[in-house]
Amino acid sequence: MRIIVHTGKGGVGKTSVSAATALRCAEMGLKTIVISTDTAHSLGDSLEMKIGPEPIQLYDNLWGQEVDARYSMDKYWWRIQNYLINVFKQREGLDDIVAEEITILPGLEEGAHLLWINQYFETQEFDVLIVDAAPTAETLRLLSLPDASRWWFERTMNLMKGMTGRLLRPLAKPLFGTDLPEQEELDSVQRLFDTLSKVAGLLANPELSTMRLVMTPEKMVIKETQRTYTYLNLYGYPTDSVICNRIIPPEVTDPYFSAWKDSQRKNLDLIGEAFGGLKVLKAPMFNSDIGGLDDLRRLADALYDSTNPSQIMTSEVGTHSIEHDLETGDYLLRIPLPFADKTDLDLYRSADELTVRVGPYRRNIVLPYALWKLETGPANFVEGALQIRFVNKQTE
Repeated sequence: MRIIVHTGKGGVGKTSVSAATALRCAEMGLKTIVISTDTAHSLGDSLEMKIGPEPIQLYDNLWGQEVDARYSMDKYWWRIQNYLINVFKQREGLDDIVAEEITILPGLEEGAHLLWINQYFETQEFDVLIVDAAPTAETLRLLSLPDASRWWFERTMNLMKGMTGRLLRPLAKPLFGTDLPEQEELDSVQRLFDTLSKVAGLLANPELSTMRLVMTPEKMVIKETQRTYTYLNLYGYPTDSVICNRIIPPEVTDPYFSAWKDSQRKNLDLIGEAFGGLKVLKAPMFNSDIGGLDDLRRLADALYDSTNPSQIMTSEVGTHSIEHDLETGDYLLRIPLPFADKTDLDLYRSADELTVRVGPYRRNIVLPYALWKLETGPANFVEGALQIRFVNKQTE
């Protein structure tokens, strides 16, 4: 199974690209599903077909779905949410609606989309899964959810387990107005986080999944796409191509467009330089809105010609790696962070975990056992990557 996630700034044509890619895969004989994770769904409009929260067959080998975020809460969260609702109602006197709203785990609605990805991977019902992702900021929140939610889970829910839970249980009624949740409730939350972590692993596997950055040849859009590429690398999600959409075609000769065409030409050169290691796919600006199968075929022809869209577009996609220096015993952790500014970078180290922050996003990297007893040495940027040395003091 191949998983392809299209993301980018709002309004650059992600939905049309996703629909066209899915249609081309289906017409090449691959059983394909395209799902929308944007709360403002427009996938059905692009295909000119009605799509709902459950997968529906649209064409030969092609299924579509506009994900309903309530799925995850109904399936994984309702037990612990009911418990928390009772706590707030009895202790704080909140009404049902307010209690329900404040007991939704931050990011869980975005996480619903990840849970669908896991379901399709486990059933192996499809050859290709195309994800029409929400605009960049929402997509990054979705992809960083496993790291962020793991912190919340480990520090909150683990209090209710083991020795701490046994000590607190007799005091829970007078303190909180209700008993601590039973093991069944805790297990349901554990399954949720296990699933989120599993999907993060699937999306970080370059042989299985790739991100594709959709943009238009405009400076502001290119800058945001560069930041997105940096953050995807921060979390170890491989990107294999960028898709430049709405390029004014050569046959447009009206003088009104000459300055615009000149600007696009310069920006296309910038894209080639900035994302030089990635394949750049290009699509022209069409003379009407893209909608329906015929228009989507035209878009797919422009992007892929006769190639298979599900193939990996760039063979070398960067994720973090660890190298061992046999002479010194040191280790070198390398994290590709193209376009990152070192002034936006922070590092925090505990014995078994390294936290890297770039701009507003942070990632916790669980270190292998071999690095636990080593000291953190110098960190620097080399060829678009952050390199951190872990020093073996015994050999000095």
